[in-house]
Amino acid sequence: MSNYGFVPHGSEDLSEMLAAVGVSSVEELYSAIPEKLRISKLDLPAGISEYEVSKKLHALAKKNTSDLVCFMGGGFYDHFIPAAVDAIASRGEFTTCYTPYQPEVAQGTLQTMFEFQSGMCRLTGMEVSNASVYDGGSAVFEAAAMSFRVNGRRRFLVDGAMNPIYRNMLESYAANMNFEFVEVAPKDGKADKEAIAAQLDDTVSAVILQNPSFFGCVDDYTETAEAARKAGALSILICYPLSLAYLKTPGEMGIDIAVGDAQSLGLPLGFGGPYLGFMTTSKKLARKMPGRICGETHDKNGNRGFVLTLQAREQHIRREKATSNICSNQNLCAIMATIHLALMGKEGLYEAAEESAKNAAYALKKLTAIPGVKATFSSPSFNEFAIDLPKPASKVCEKLLKVGIAAGIPLGEFFPGMENALLVALTEKRTIEEIDALAAKLEAALKEED
Repeated sequence: MSNYGFVPHGSEDLSEMLAAVGVSSVEELYSAIPEKLRISKLDLPAGISEYEVSKKLHALAKKNTSDLVCFMGGGFYDHFIPAAVDAIASRGEFTTCYTPYQPEVAQGTLQTMFEFQSGMCRLTGMEVSNASVYDGGSAVFEAAAMSFRVNGRRRFLVDGAMNPIYRNMLESYAANMNFEFVEVAPKDGKADKEAIAAQLDDTVSAVILQNPSFFGCVDDYTETAEAARKAGALSILICYPLSLAYLKTPGEMGIDIAVGDAQSLGLPLGFGGPYLGFMTTSKKLARKMPGRICGETHDKNGNRGFVLTLQAREQHIRREKATSNICSNQNLCAIMATIHLALMGKEGLYEAAEESAKNAAYALKKLTAIPGVKATFSSPSFNEFAIDLPKPASKVCEKLLKVGIAAGIPLGEFFPGMENALLVALTEKRTIEEIDALAAKLEAALKEED
């Protein structure tokens, strides 16, 4: 029994435990787990002191390269974060916050949730926001589940140019829900609006789009949203928050549900997280949203106050009426995004977005001037674009890492047939000198013998 990680007090205790769960042996207890996934024993080294552990971890940390010039994107971006974001969010009042069930002792936390919702509504042009979900991928699934609650349909048209990580998460979350996801092949790096319109009928629950697409291409989906509405379906748009200070918003397009990851609003590239999913919609769909909504009210003396006005999860209402099993919002991350929005303001966000777009335009021109390099798509872009190289992109990226440049994302890892394509992202942090260095190093790497 010790092979499974614990030792019972005695054979009688073990027998009682097994009998209580209706099995006759430990082997039967673990029979649902494939043999190759079981751990036969825990091969742990002998214990060492705290100092020795600290010394070993510091030695491992020194192996990390922390001075790479980052041109990677794919949904997560190296934007500037004002020092005040961490300074304010690190205050004890925020780092200990969780669920403000008692509004009389949680007004500060509730107000930050309200301000986050207000900021996301203004940014997306939508009417209602919840108090966040886990990350962008889970927000996409929650939007699909929300569409099902609205119209009872289980078929979804999915933009083939959406983030492939989100696509995997969407299918994983919905594995037991009998949803049908029909991927519509992209056209020139973005959603094929004509092909989507041709497949819209009374069986479609929602159309799931992304703008900018995973390839960085931008478009206007106003007509697609209207076509979905006429078919009784909803429109879901995955957004890059910072781009909304520069591009047409989901609200202006008539989109029903806008979702995405708010990492670009004050959250660092933390080895994959924690990040921050957001979800905004119209007032008429508010009661179908998952998670929490914080609202503003007044007490009996007329003083302004805040309270959770919607908590439609199974912890609070009958399970069959719950909209989601989300058990927590990303409140600390939402606070960081709220602080970032307040510090940047409308003009600051626009300037950061504009500078990112200008850097991308310069980089695209510079890189496609290299012999053998060309733009993968002709569609307009925001701050990210794909280029075709004369060699496999993954091998080229390995060479550039050795000279201090994280050149981008090799698209062949996600899209078979695009092994020579490289996704390059620019933010306001990248300088002309860094872009010129990328071009020079890329050209040199392409000339090297493999």
